[in-house]
Amino acid sequence: AAKASVYFDDLLYRKVREFNRRYTEGEGALIGRLRRILPNIFGNREFLGFLRNAGTFFCNEENRELDLQIIDYEHIENNIFEVTEEFYIHNGTYGNREDIVFLINGIPVQVIECKNADKDEAIAIGVDQIRRYHAETPELFVPEMIFTATEAIGFSYGVTWNTARRNIFNWKEEKIGQLEAKVKSFCDRRHILDLIKYFIIFAEKDEELNKYILAQHQTGAVHRIVDRCLDAGRSRGLVWHTQGSGKTFTMIKAAEVLFKAPESEKPTILLMIDRNELEDQMLKNLAALGLNNVEHASRITKLVRLLRDDYRGIIVTMIHKFRDMPEKINERSNIFVLIDEAHRTTGGDLGNFLMAGLPNATYVGFTGTPIDKTVYGKGTFKTFGCEDDKGYLHKYSIVESIEDGTTLQLFYNLAPN
Repeated sequence: AAKASVYFDDLLYRKVREFNRRYTEGEGALIGRLRRILPNIFGNREFLGFLRNAGTFFCNEENRELDLQIIDYEHIENNIFEVTEEFYIHNGTYGNREDIVFLINGIPVQVIECKNADKDEAIAIGVDQIRRYHAETPELFVPEMIFTATEAIGFSYGVTWNTARRNIFNWKEEKIGQLEAKVKSFCDRRHILDLIKYFIIFAEKDEELNKYILAQHQTGAVHRIVDRCLDAGRSRGLVWHTQGSGKTFTMIKAAEVLFKAPESEKPTILLMIDRNELEDQMLKNLAALGLNNVEHASRITKLVRLLRDDYRGIIVTMIHKFRDMPEKINERSNIFVLIDEAHRTTGGDLGNFLMAGLPNATYVGFTGTPIDKTVYGKGTFKTFGCEDDKGYLHKYSIVESIEDGTTLQLFYNLAPN
């Protein structure tokens, strides 16, 4: 018997023909390719490549591979967004039924599990169910990228292939407690496309592949940073995110989105780190994202050469490399400098050398602990926060972090001696 497809085959085929004028393969070819993808986290990473239009097809006419477009990110009205209830699959051994599934161009990309509010831990039960589906019908989670669970009050989200509690976040909406507002803002078409295109990350850690999604405070900060860097009238910003809230991924994603933004016209982006081990981690993460234009300026001479030769791309370097930097080494304005732990590193001379060397660049500082809580107008706030009324571009406080469960309380008692 033919296995039921998890795709709406005819719709997907129609869209692929519409988006790729030179696509001539028969209707079953692409579906066949998608079905052969392994039902595990590696297959899910491969599928995300297709969703990001990084797949290819062979064009007979030109005798070469061409990019295969599956989603139109520019003009979202060209895509077909559908939602269906009771999405059922049976793989010969197990049958499962997902509550609500969202599809784009015939591809299921997001699932919502709905549980009754009267059950304690209803969201946890929803997540357990998604965990079971992974074990029994992993075919569903080749294309599905995001899962959400709700018990009619709260609304939690995470990525498929990672159901660890610390990677599941609460979606917050200004209108407290209104589920409708939460669902509408999370399931907004542009938001879902943004998550798929930019904010899902695969990273290898200890030779194991992990999948993450950026939390709401991270995606919010990335958008603010990109807007600030592309704003001709402003050139400073401070991102104040509490310790342990994922600043590295926020920096990397801001760099990637900026580099790919047509408005930035092939920019130079400096990622400034203040510790060796972070530098190594940063380079590994950038490699995992498949970003090609990355240089590691491990020596001051290399940094000076890259800036003087007008290198376009991402440069990872350490802040102290700017000591004795020549003045006005590059006066372009589409140079964006993202500085980690800005409160420690740009005080005094280093900051002066940096800003004299790149006078027209935009500077965004990241900090978890602004040193000058008491006196507004000193240190970090003065350097980076001078163009925002509140002194910062984006803030994620320890209070919010504790509410979200990103930061956990520490309990201790004294042991008898």
